[in-house]
Amino acid sequence: QVELVESGGGSVQAGGSLRLSCAASGISFRRYCGGWFRQAPGKEREGVAVIDDNGRTGYTNSVKGRFTISKDNAKSILYLQMDSLKPEDTAMYYCAAGGDTIVPGGGSCYGMDDWGKGTLVTISS
Repeated sequence: QVELVESGGGSVQAGGSLRLSCAASGISFRRYCGGWFRQAPGKEREGVAVIDDNGRTGYTNSVKGRFTISKDNAKSILYLQMDSLKPEDTAMYYCAAGGDTIVPGGGSCYGMDDWGKGTLVTISS
């Protein structure tokens, strides 16, 4: 059984930084994609950043150059370093796992079927 547990969310001012973590059990980032999605109130969920089993990464355009996804395969932890945060980054952030092929031009992989419960990120102006 796969379990993904996010942590690291919080409230910061615009321009600040946060680092999200996702502890995984029952699935290995050595074999599958790990990624971060977000959903703001009234908006659809979007793929933010993804890393595949070989360490290749993909980002949605709005976070390129500001967010960095990484992973520790030995500890089964996925990270999202978020810098230069903007109010529009405010959302619930979810960890996801599964699949092995990055969607071209995006921040997700095909077939990401396992999800965490989310961690809230609030950016004030």
